[in-house]
Amino acid sequence: MGKTKKEKLLQSLYSDPKYAGKYVIVLGDKIHAHRSGKKHNQALEELLVANPKETPVITYIPKEETLILILR
Repeated sequence: MGKTKKEKLLQSLYSDPKYAGKYVIVLGDKIHAHRSGKKHNQALEELLVANPKETPVITYIPKEETLILILR
């Protein structure tokens, strides 16, 4: 099964260095990125009011040198 347009967009975000270290909201085909969690929350509230029928995808894009702990 092929990837959806949104899945491809999300995958491209993780490989694009301009989004590293930012909080990202994807709504439709638009990307909203912020360095601050406070600005991110404010932007999310505004987007939800302006687009009540759409569901956003919200994520944090870690910097390249960020270590992620995986517990097994």
